[in-house]
Amino acid sequence: MLVSLVSIASLMLSTLLMMVGYGLMNYLVPVRSVAEGWTPFLISMTATGYTVGFTLSCLLTPKLVLRVGHIRVFGALLTLLTVSILASSLIVEWQAWIAFRAVAGFAVAGCYLVIESWLNERVTNDTRGSVFSIYMIVTLAGAIGGQYLVPLGDPNTTTLFIICGMVFAISILPTALSTAQSPAPIAQVQLGLGRLYSRSPVAFVGAILAGILSGTWASLGGVYTTGSGFSTAEGATLLAAVLAGGALGQIPIGRISDRTDRRYVMVACGAIGVVAALAMSLMSAATPYLLYGTAFIVGSMLYPIYALNVAHANDRADPSEYVMISSSLMVLYGLGTVAGPLIGGGAMEVFGPRGLTLYLAAGFLIYAGYAAWRIKRGNPTVSPEERADFHAIALPMRGTDPAGSIAVDYEEDAAASLDPPSEHRPAAE
Repeated sequence: MLVSLVSIASLMLSTLLMMVGYGLMNYLVPVRSVAEGWTPFLISMTATGYTVGFTLSCLLTPKLVLRVGHIRVFGALLTLLTVSILASSLIVEWQAWIAFRAVAGFAVAGCYLVIESWLNERVTNDTRGSVFSIYMIVTLAGAIGGQYLVPLGDPNTTTLFIICGMVFAISILPTALSTAQSPAPIAQVQLGLGRLYSRSPVAFVGAILAGILSGTWASLGGVYTTGSGFSTAEGATLLAAVLAGGALGQIPIGRISDRTDRRYVMVACGAIGVVAALAMSLMSAATPYLLYGTAFIVGSMLYPIYALNVAHANDRADPSEYVMISSSLMVLYGLGTVAGPLIGGGAMEVFGPRGLTLYLAAGFLIYAGYAAWRIKRGNPTVSPEERADFHAIALPMRGTDPAGSIAVDYEEDAAASLDPPSEHRPAAE
């Protein structure tokens, strides 16, 4: 275990610094957007630029890694991230910010892919769980720490934007100066959306809904806190509560799902999410601690549902399909993050800040309802002995299966996606 940690120490330091900048950026940008007087829908347009870039990066970054290697791509992506936030401080127009946020989304997703591919090569099956738990703690601590930098400056000036850019730039150094061996190129895999749906329709639909929910909150959570009358420190605490809930909630939810039909856990998560989101819509900044606790519950349902989708899909797939399943789910998740902020921004236009929590409640309801409908169809279950292990995901605003690579090949084998399932797996959930 110690050997594994030493080999990734520089990568973890770069990740921590990058996530500090990420946390600062993701709170600073919406706060500045509100200060500029932009409507929630215009802010959601800039957020959609981010998610479009994020999704495109999932498809293109593996190609870049194959050409020039992990370290060069990682450095280039962090440079793009630095440029995007500095440019946002120079040109404060929502039309320009769509492009700047798209560059940021592309860079962030690419960095995630490089980091997790790197980690997968450096760990063994015996140390994988521990190393990825440390990785999740590092990402969570960095993101929360970055949010608490916002109260230290004025979002209406360029100071915080410059600090954010400096943090991103510094995060390149530990990896660039490391003497650790560069990982092998990412292996190419096929994207099989048809095969994924044949294996697990509930995971297919659930991945889209997970992207809609988490993408909307990540993009508009800062708008919600500002519009609800929170100070920047209170807003940072609320956003931190959601992230903390998302990280801590994965362990008990994962363990429960490993022992029962995961679809029942999906229904329960969706139902609890509905109640918690509706409760948030009835609260205000006058009861901050009660709201923090409720936000923690929302987060504990919001982020683990993607990992549930991955685990459930893997339950019904052959081991050779795990990487294809992970890649396909992430693309669907990315598509959800593109659509989510636009609809969520419209809801906030109509209902004000609480429109965001009402929107989340509706998303949770659809997630629970679809899983319940699949159960009602009476499809066969997978025994505990045949299930794949549940893996927690790193936060925030994304999800991948740490058990496999994330590379995607454009040439989908359409015929293969129609192959009958393996004899030891049910055809669908």
